[in-house]
Amino acid sequence: MGPIRKPNVCHRLSRRAVGFFSRDAGVVQRTNLGILRSLVCQESTKFMNVWTTHSKSPIAYERGRIYFDNYRFCVSSVAAQPRKLYEMPKCSKSEKIEDALLWECPVGEMPNLSDYRSSLIALTAHNWLLRISTTTGKVLEKIYLASYCKFRYLSWDTPQEVIAVKSAQNKLARQAGVQQPILLYLAVFHVLPFSLIGILEISKRIFGNVTDATLSHGILIVMYSSGLVRLYSFQAITEKFMQQKLDLGCACRWGGTTGTVGEAPFGIPCNIKITDTPPLLFEVSSLENAFQIGGHPWHYIITPNKKKQKGVFHICALKDNSLAKNGIQEMECCSLESDWIYFHPDASGRIIHVGPNQVKILKLNEVGHSAQYEISEDFVILANREKNKNENLPTVTASGRVVKKSFNLLDDDPEQETFKIVDYEDELDLLSVVAVTQIDAEGKAHLDFHCNEYGTLLKSIPLVESWDVTYSHEVYFDRDLVLHIEQKPSRIFSCYVYQMVCDPGEEEETTNRSCEKKRANFKF
Repeated sequence: MGPIRKPNVCHRLSRRAVGFFSRDAGVVQRTNLGILRSLVCQESTKFMNVWTTHSKSPIAYERGRIYFDNYRFCVSSVAAQPRKLYEMPKCSKSEKIEDALLWECPVGEMPNLSDYRSSLIALTAHNWLLRISTTTGKVLEKIYLASYCKFRYLSWDTPQEVIAVKSAQNKLARQAGVQQPILLYLAVFHVLPFSLIGILEISKRIFGNVTDATLSHGILIVMYSSGLVRLYSFQAITEKFMQQKLDLGCACRWGGTTGTVGEAPFGIPCNIKITDTPPLLFEVSSLENAFQIGGHPWHYIITPNKKKQKGVFHICALKDNSLAKNGIQEMECCSLESDWIYFHPDASGRIIHVGPNQVKILKLNEVGHSAQYEISEDFVILANREKNKNENLPTVTASGRVVKKSFNLLDDDPEQETFKIVDYEDELDLLSVVAVTQIDAEGKAHLDFHCNEYGTLLKSIPLVESWDVTYSHEVYFDRDLVLHIEQKPSRIFSCYVYQMVCDPGEEEETTNRSCEKKRANFKF
């Protein structure tokens, strides 16, 4: 474990003021974030619950904005009290927003002034794709997708550049023996300005007994009930099987019907229809189709396709499928919930393996000068646990005989500190870990910040609300903000907002009283 360097905030501010970094692109921003990290992690800094609200519809969070009522109502989380940014007009159930992505920055040219600001890309229940201003709620662009299927999901193919809109699966196509070949559709667009790449149909006639498909980083990923995962080049499919190039807003004649592409009722025809099996890039079999690619050089993680192998992960080289040295990772634990593993989002090529009582950060190392790589531990974060006092305690029977009981608690027993969420704050370069312990009848959670380089514990923040392990939870750490979203039974959602304060003192009572009054005015 390396040394902990404590940078002097005053020294950093002085250097910034005299312009030592003015000629280096991005250095001022990095310096500012370094100062903020120092403030967040210092001992005197507290995170205070500044307001709480409840809703009967899902609550979403994106970059300082909290969305209620299917993205219709937007509240700023930056202020010490909830501040409404906008409220869109009420709409029917068929017009509600079902999914959304935050577009933050332009990658290329910006033809309109509105393109300088971030936008919300939203998908409505009646197949409209919208671009909405994140500051006013005004609809800036709208595209009608189609009437021949129900589009339901949004995802980034290439982050901030290309989106994929996925339809719901055709229920008839999922049934064995039914002659309905098309399982789903994928609509792909460049964003800002919106331009259509195409709409692709996923057909069982071409891909066989496929159960799902998605698009990521230009790769079409097709999954099967057997656990098989196949990868194809979307660009190669587009070049070979696109029937006609379509442009949004232009007149088009398709199937005997003439209309404007992207406008109702014509929409967008399916213009990419695969007529024979495209060239296969890669295939692998994995339990529950679990498959990830990452690392330096490229490796992938799978679970062997047998139920008894659940919780066992194989890390293999992508170029030749060879298993890395020490590439079989299995958490030594006994728990109801399985552990999980994924490539570290900091682009370091490391791997995060999370179990109920430990978080392992693994790294890839080259073995000598060979082409093989081995997996080794970079550092481990352990839960704060004491040996159970009830373990192996003797019991005296009515006859006076002493009997020793021997039992072991599960590793994710609620009475022991258990890790529930692990995330990475990229701007402050901190690992955030949520740990929960059941105390009497209620659970108590705390959010810990660890150094991303060494794993050192830098800060621990107690969450004041109780934590029920049977509920669904999301925790966001975003610069000086911590936000906890909880889903209770009967679709009751709660949102708890914490903000950084350096000297709470009497201010805490004053703010809490003010927030109690403010909460009464927010009903979702």
